[in-house]
Amino acid sequence: MIEEIERYFKVYNVEKMDGVTRFYVIPKADPKEIKKFIGRLSASYEVTLKYHYGELVLEIESEKKERVWINVALLIATIATTTAVGSTFYGEINILGGFVFSLAIMFVLGSHEMGHYFAAKRWKMRTSLPYFIPFPTIIGTLGAVIKHRGPIPSRRALFDVGVSGPLAGIAASILVVAIGLSIPFEFKGEPGLYIGTPPLFDAVAYAVGFSGEAAHPVAFAGWVGLFITFLNMLPVGQLDGGHVMRAMVGKRAERISRAVPLILIIFGAYAERLYGESSIWILWGIITLFFSMQRHPEPVDDETPLDLKRYVVGAFAFVLAALCFTPIPFSSKPF
Repeated sequence: MIEEIERYFKVYNVEKMDGVTRFYVIPKADPKEIKKFIGRLSASYEVTLKYHYGELVLEIESEKKERVWINVALLIATIATTTAVGSTFYGEINILGGFVFSLAIMFVLGSHEMGHYFAAKRWKMRTSLPYFIPFPTIIGTLGAVIKHRGPIPSRRALFDVGVSGPLAGIAASILVVAIGLSIPFEFKGEPGLYIGTPPLFDAVAYAVGFSGEAAHPVAFAGWVGLFITFLNMLPVGQLDGGHVMRAMVGKRAERISRAVPLILIIFGAYAERLYGESSIWILWGIITLFFSMQRHPEPVDDETPLDLKRYVVGAFAFVLAALCFTPIPFSSKPF
């Protein structure tokens, strides 16, 4: 390893402590080449290049073994919370029905995260298995996340990882909506919440010949997947849409990222006035405003543009996301 490091740095001191090797270095290669070298090194190690008391230090630490038991524990806990919440969707407590809803929502959320996971592994990026987040929300979870470690190799890698989750999530959501709308269902209680349906949901309903007034909770799980896809594909900060837009147009994506929250807030205010319902888009506009303040990390190779195929896939993904949008997702009265 030292021979490889000395191709890019002059090493004048080495320290080892608690699994970390610290190289005191002086750069002797082009900064762009050093950046690419650190990117390659980060595929196998935790790498940090920083100044320490005025000296430039390259720290290399062996990757720590992932604690999979945490992922499993959170998965089990999230199945429990989504089952508990889903059991209330039938007008009476239905534990078996709640478990069916849990399987549907976990499939939708899991498909999204595994799309990211496999794309990251294809690019040899260090990434974790999904961490599901149990929480007593309207669906019993706050979703799932995966953790990426190390730099992003290129704009193409950034694009592939960013777009793969939403595309996998949309495919899973369409399947779940189709299954849910095909299950006969009769709600036995008093409706407390109505949902607006996006064009993609309506298209699936038309395709399966759905004509009922109440949809099975499994269909609601698919609706949640479409709704989350739209939120994630907003081209803001480090949301999935932000990754995709950054890969497609480079640093110009920052201007789009700053504009989108303002558009959401303005639209939310207009929707409140038009429909007489409190709009979630004002809140989401404020949230994405904070996301837009964070600069997107630069890929190691930020110069090689995407190929035509990726530009087409990116445009297609944004169109699909737009078809997941509904002006009033939730309402206390019928539409």
